[in-house]
Amino acid sequence: MISNEEQGMSHAKNDEVLLLYGTCPDVEAARLIARSMLDAHLVACVNILPGMVSLYQWQGQMEQAEEVAFIAKSTRGAWEKASALFQSQHPYEEPALVALPLSDGLPGFMDWVRSETLC
Repeated sequence: MISNEEQGMSHAKNDEVLLLYGTCPDVEAARLIARSMLDAHLVACVNILPGMVSLYQWQGQMEQAEEVAFIAKSTRGAWEKASALFQSQHPYEEPALVALPLSDGLPGFMDWVRSETLC
């Protein structure tokens, strides 16, 4: 049986605010994923930044591609579903998405992210 203290710690961990950073091939793909995440309340906000040039190694070859940055604000509790949705709707074979925990932020903003995101 889980104690009340353990339940409280679990809820607090789910409330942790995350910055999700990924890339998409174009604005249209990023917008489709962003709207799906917002509709499902998996993120509070998404920034789509076009005009990025990415250089990377892929299958032994140096690659260069124009991409867009995808930056979303979410919570630990929504991470699993958000990352699954991102991967399922993304056109790349191996899409890039990472979650960065935010150790601090303006209290009102952090509370807004939590209130807009289902945990």
